[in-house]
Amino acid sequence: WSAIGLSIALTIGYQNFEDLLKGAGAADEHFRDADLEKNIPVLMALISLWYINFFGTQSEAILPYDQYLHRFAAYFQQGNMESNGKRADRNGEEVEYATGPVIWGEPGTNGQHAFYQLIHQGTVIIPCDFIAPAQSHNPIGDHHPKLLSNFFAQTEALMNGKTEEEVETEFLKGGKSPEEIARLAPFKIFPGNRPTNSILLKKITPVSLGSLVAFYEHKIFVQGVIWNIYSFDQWGVELGKQLANKILPELQNNENVSSHDSSTNGLINAYKSMRQ
Repeated sequence: WSAIGLSIALTIGYQNFEDLLKGAGAADEHFRDADLEKNIPVLMALISLWYINFFGTQSEAILPYDQYLHRFAAYFQQGNMESNGKRADRNGEEVEYATGPVIWGEPGTNGQHAFYQLIHQGTVIIPCDFIAPAQSHNPIGDHHPKLLSNFFAQTEALMNGKTEEEVETEFLKGGKSPEEIARLAPFKIFPGNRPTNSILLKKITPVSLGSLVAFYEHKIFVQGVIWNIYSFDQWGVELGKQLANKILPELQNNENVSSHDSSTNGLINAYKSMRQ
């Protein structure tokens, strides 16, 4: 939304860039004008805050079911964690509650065969945002309906889970013996009641993408206000850069370094030894 948008305009063309801004503008107006109980970014922020501050969750997953959004989670990993990863409030006092969560995710087609196991049956609760378009840019056969069937099925499974009774009934129909059922049933039970948000778009376009990005940005802002932190400064990224400026001259020669802690000295000296 700033001068950095020039690179976007040059890449996708100015008309598409204007459409991106139109979508964002529509989301801005919704955020400004909609009643709180129907305000999408406010609801997103409050749901997230509810699980962070009252259920103790420490991460959130963004799971788009569209390959064109394969970097969307990474974008808001930076957007959220760099904004609300703060421990000092606006008064300079250390907060006594959790603030920004760890944001991560992958397209659903990758995630289903990677980390969904933990989301379904693991010991930690991970709130998830599922995002999917109703229309595909690549309508090949029945690929998109199959993709969306998984989108709907995953959120249903996370909500309802599978009870011991359901597992036993399924095994009986499959001809399993009572001994087999008793042995296998614990591994097939899903607790359910795992929180998800489902965001269904008509199609991924510059307009809809602009709105989606703006909604997530406003979510971050709302949470920062409630947590009483400054969302849009990033003091935390400076310390590493400052130390890097001190270390860089030390890498220009092959002399052993002893000016840091023992761990850092050891790493730098190992690097110097290995690069020769």
